[in-house]
Amino acid sequence: MRKHTLIYIACIAALGITASGCKKQLAVGNPNAPTLEANVSSESGLESLAQGGVYVNGFANGDGWLGDSYFSLPWGYNELMADNVGAEASNNQITTIGVPDYIILDNGTKLTNAAPQVSIIRAYNNRASTGASNNPLYYQWLNMYALNNACNVVLDQLGKITFSGDAATKENTIKAWCYWWKGYAYASIGTMYYSGLTIDSAYSVSSNYQLHDAIIEHSNEYLNKAADALKGISNTADYNNVLGKLIPAFCQTGNGGVLTTDMWLRNINTMLARNIVLNKLAPFVNGNLNATISKSSTTAMTAADWNSVLSLTANGIKKGDYVFTGRSVTSNGFFSANGGSVAAMTTGPNESNTFKISERFMQNFKSGDKRVTNNFVTTSVFKNDYTFATRYSMVDGGTGVSGTYTYGSRTVGDYEVYIGPSYEENALMLAEADIRTGATEAGLALIDAVRSYQGSGVSAVAGTGLSASQAMQELVMERRVALVFRGVSFFDSRRWGWIYDISAGGGSYGNHVYQSGSGLLNTKVTINYNYMDYWDVPADESVLNPPGDGSAAVTNPNY
Repeated sequence: MRKHTLIYIACIAALGITASGCKKQLAVGNPNAPTLEANVSSESGLESLAQGGVYVNGFANGDGWLGDSYFSLPWGYNELMADNVGAEASNNQITTIGVPDYIILDNGTKLTNAAPQVSIIRAYNNRASTGASNNPLYYQWLNMYALNNACNVVLDQLGKITFSGDAATKENTIKAWCYWWKGYAYASIGTMYYSGLTIDSAYSVSSNYQLHDAIIEHSNEYLNKAADALKGISNTADYNNVLGKLIPAFCQTGNGGVLTTDMWLRNINTMLARNIVLNKLAPFVNGNLNATISKSSTTAMTAADWNSVLSLTANGIKKGDYVFTGRSVTSNGFFSANGGSVAAMTTGPNESNTFKISERFMQNFKSGDKRVTNNFVTTSVFKNDYTFATRYSMVDGGTGVSGTYTYGSRTVGDYEVYIGPSYEENALMLAEADIRTGATEAGLALIDAVRSYQGSGVSAVAGTGLSASQAMQELVMERRVALVFRGVSFFDSRRWGWIYDISAGGGSYGNHVYQSGSGLLNTKVTINYNYMDYWDVPADESVLNPPGDGSAAVTNPNY
């Protein structure tokens, strides 16, 4: 890691994002020339380092060209490739990376994309394109290895600090914090890239690239280490005090707050389940629960996998648990209200937004869903006659339907970014595992629970005699609308098989495409996305840090 683990670490010793100034947060040293030895020599200095290393290095630095955070830039690509949003701007390939290879309209007309996604990814994955802000593969890698290295630095410093009170509890709280975020970073790398690096000491270098499955296993190791650290905590007051300083005060509202150790353990179980679900195939193509994909960079879910998901999610995030969230703040935060999330960049009239809500997203709501009434209007049409045309705009702050989920707001502090998993995600993973293992009614009841939680107002589907395939369709529709803008949607499209070439058993069927020129809504469109399933390693890493002997491939060999 000759570049990415180093470029932001110099600033975090002086950064606690709730700080009003460096001198207030750090016990000693020159805040204009911070060093670990001088500035991180006390509990407060270490806490400031641990907080800034996560929120600033992990989710803010390096993301200032499309919005201003990890939740607008890397997550923007995720939502584009999931076909939840579209874009017309040419910046860094946001117009091209979410365009399918071809579509077939209701009347049989085939429209073909002259610049397929795989060719775009390969053409712009070079250091010159990164320097010109034109390499989509760069940013998630950058953020997650900066996050990982920041946690390594904190762990290296931990043994050098003298703690007051219950030192073991405080040390275990900080260990759990670092292990959780390292698990999170490795999960993000392993779920997105074909191969990655395991770097577990500060500023260290490795050229041993490992396949994504190995990176996910490394994520699991750190998540389990976080769980072990939490189980070693005995002093609730000291634990709450430390964690309350690690999580920014402005994020301790709504579903965010100081997690109890039990809540955090349930968050870990949900993350472990997510690592299984998002990184295996569970094809559901054209309504077929027995669909298969003949060419993929991963393998299919097994019965043992589904049983593991059942066990983990049964002990996962519950309704009312605190989870890891983010909020905007007027100053000294880590993302802005106007541009720090995909939601913010989709909010407002479709003619002027960076992202436009997709017709394919909207088709997943059931008739009468209050979430549509509260969030979307059809007062203008964004015109484009391939796939990006849409009749829908997302209302800033919603229309005021009481008790109903609001998808986006540009008011400071209003919109809640789910950085990690949520109650809805846990419930829907459990629901899918139920459906896949024969407990269809149990799965439908969980879908109903999520719809009720978000205030949809739609009729229950449990007890209505749905088949397993029909239940799975309900699950797909609800995951699409309940978990949008949370960084998981593309991975759902991948595991369900939709992003793969039709010749390999993939594709997406029965889609809505609005033709703005004719005013015709097609409702049976076949889409051949043919996207790269796991991204190549960014050239900024693979060129500066060439693979060593025995390394995995740094370009996806299946494309």
